[in-house]
Amino acid sequence: MSGGGFWQRRRAGVLAHLSSLPGEAGSGSLGRHAHGFIDWLADAGFSVWQMLPLGPTHDDLCPYQTLSVHAGDARFIDQEALEAVGWLPREPQPSHAPRRWRQERLCRARAGRAAAGDEASMAEEAAFRQRHAHWLEDYALYVALRREKGEAPWWEWPTAERDREEAALAAARERLADAIDQAVFEQFLFFSQWEALRRHAGERGVALFGDMPLFVAHDSADVWAHRDYFQLDEAGRPRTVAGVPPDYFSDTGQRWGNPHYEWARMQADGFHWWLDRLATQLELFDFVRLDHFRGLAAYWSIPAEAETARNGQWVPAPGRAFLAAVADRFGRVPLVAEDLGFITEDVEALRDTFGLPGMKVLHFAFDSDADNPYLPHHHVRDGAVYTGTHDNDTTVGWYQGLDPVVAERVAAYLGYPGEEMPWPLIRAALASVAGLAVVPMQDLLALDSDHRMNIPGVAGGDNWRWRFQWEWLPEGLQQRMAEMNRLYGRG
Repeated sequence: MSGGGFWQRRRAGVLAHLSSLPGEAGSGSLGRHAHGFIDWLADAGFSVWQMLPLGPTHDDLCPYQTLSVHAGDARFIDQEALEAVGWLPREPQPSHAPRRWRQERLCRARAGRAAAGDEASMAEEAAFRQRHAHWLEDYALYVALRREKGEAPWWEWPTAERDREEAALAAARERLADAIDQAVFEQFLFFSQWEALRRHAGERGVALFGDMPLFVAHDSADVWAHRDYFQLDEAGRPRTVAGVPPDYFSDTGQRWGNPHYEWARMQADGFHWWLDRLATQLELFDFVRLDHFRGLAAYWSIPAEAETARNGQWVPAPGRAFLAAVADRFGRVPLVAEDLGFITEDVEALRDTFGLPGMKVLHFAFDSDADNPYLPHHHVRDGAVYTGTHDNDTTVGWYQGLDPVVAERVAAYLGYPGEEMPWPLIRAALASVAGLAVVPMQDLLALDSDHRMNIPGVAGGDNWRWRFQWEWLPEGLQQRMAEMNRLYGRG
């Protein structure tokens, strides 16, 4: 933003997860559609592409419960690029089981590289493996063991492997060497293709904005490899789990099920696990959203045996010490605090002490009076404003579901606009003093509730599966957004 500040200049961005792009069967990828999306954003006057966490997911596809805090999801690997270098043949995509098809193709691509004798690629992979060994070796072994055991979670493995006895791990490394090498190969492909995407984004003036969940999935390489950093019993099961109390999204709260950290143990080790995790995100992104930031001040601790989140309690966390360690290692870090939900003075103080921008969501702005902190007249320059997020309904769906009294308040505040939703709310976000304004792709396309990305607290269903097609973009949308971004000083 002009005159200095976190963003340096006023920016506008679009929220669209990588999986939501058009392209190959089952998911978007790092290929030509991602590069083309960056071109579309740049030509529309956007300079930020925000997406969700990129880690390998469980079968429910939730990007906030991944198998690793470092690894990339192999389903995002562009297989057309593997065809182009001759490692894969061109073949039609199936209409069913796309994840299995893509995984089988990645195994064939590794064999195809070997057959081609591509020594340069193999040398690059060896260097990548050495550079990322601090997390990659554990991750590759975990993936190989998990697959061998029918995708069973690590705490159900035989005791010797569950508890990482060295003799058992050595035997597994020998027995599963090929599967381990395959996992490393896939990570090499992901990071290589990501580097090319980020380079293209930089050339087009588009910053990549990532998302780092505060908590870690119980069934993950990270918890298996670092059990002493988590509140687990001797069998590897959580003693307490994460979530939030009853809130806007759920009357019973949300029981996420992630094990809580042994923060004292992490602090005694200088938070090095956290710092290494953040280093990976900074390798990938220009900005990083720290999801559930309030958990660094105090976290909602739920007894593991509780069925809902109602009976939890707030427990203090060493957020100041952690963020001080971040500053010592990285200097001023491009972190954005997801400060939504139940926010108390200590959370605001933690955010402000370290100069982190917070978030304002316009869907939350109209359910009370003029003191509502989400209303645009309360926004600040070092902040980010959203029409809605991946957890909200689309703006069209939100507006259609409003109580008539609230809908009237929206109309009055926005000056009884002549445009149909979502455009008045998009304009309000772009006009805000906040340095960054972000619009979900669903809102740019004026889509209804059938196209929302996630319903918090509701497992399964269509969550995390939304994708758009290029033909959905209305004629003139790119020019319209370019003009609006210029008009509001964000172009």
